[in-house]
Amino acid sequence: MTAQTITKVTNGIHLEELEKTLEALKNNPQLGKSRFYIHNLWIDGCLNTTGITHFYCAGEYHAHPQAFRLGADEPPSLGGDETAPNPVEHLLNALAGCVTTAMVAHAAVRGIKIRQLESEIEGDIDLRGFLGLAPDVPKGFSAIRVRFKVDTDEKDTEKLKQLAQFSPVYNTLINGTSVDIQVVRK
Repeated sequence: MTAQTITKVTNGIHLEELEKTLEALKNNPQLGKSRFYIHNLWIDGCLNTTGITHFYCAGEYHAHPQAFRLGADEPPSLGGDETAPNPVEHLLNALAGCVTTAMVAHAAVRGIKIRQLESEIEGDIDLRGFLGLAPDVPKGFSAIRVRFKVDTDEKDTEKLKQLAQFSPVYNTLINGTSVDIQVVRK
């Protein structure tokens, strides 16, 4: 009989690797300090592109196996050519991906099975704020709604809502964060 490596997987999450990371963080909290980097380049008009190649996590730098590229543009009504999603759509995408990942991973660690999961997210923006037409109107989202549809045991539905709230993107949105903008001449 051939020796097999048995990998514990729940909801597609490789629990053995995740548990190693959790144990390492418990033993050395400094390993929790992480930093993520992007490089953005303006192309023309409203079009710009972002490259994502590396990040710092668990005490070391990691290169992604491939460089990721994300484009951002605006629809014609806002001066763009609509060749890519606009930045606020990227924000909603980041929220969707992060709350989904948080829910699925935390559920896996707790033994909660998710058979299927999908979400719809919508956000409200009054463009008068962004365009500088009404100084009293917020420039960003005034409300965002996330609606999940999940195939799981009935007893786990409320737990899953709580687990989604571990999302770093969700927490950044609801708690805010400092953002330091610097502009230097090239």
